[in-house]
Amino acid sequence: MSRKSDTSLLLALGSFIAGFAIAGGAFGAHFLKDVLDPSMLAVFDTATRYQMYHGLGLCVVAWAVDRYPEKRLEPSGWLFLVGIMLFSGSLYGVSLTGMRWLGAVTPIGGVILLVGWFLLGYRVWRTR
Repeated sequence: MSRKSDTSLLLALGSFIAGFAIAGGAFGAHFLKDVLDPSMLAVFDTATRYQMYHGLGLCVVAWAVDRYPEKRLEPSGWLFLVGIMLFSGSLYGVSLTGMRWLGAVTPIGGVILLVGWFLLGYRVWRTR
């Protein structure tokens, strides 16, 4: 894949993920508040917030790929994508299905998100 198509794909994915986070937040606030108990609604809210943060993070990676083309920053974006699926996805599953065992996946997603941020920072730092 060319660098330009990587940038476009990461930006598109980040934009869609952020948009779906807004939709999820609205869904939770308007439709789930009477369905879920407050603790599960809080779990759902955490999932949407982290999905939004990392959707925007994907957009940052897309910008950084263009800004620092020699630094191979794309892996950070793919780590964000996997981390979002595991972290937010497991929290959506816990809150909507009550299957609390899915919560065991959440920290794995969180670690992957951390690695994505640290990798991004490290590779940009090395451009100095």
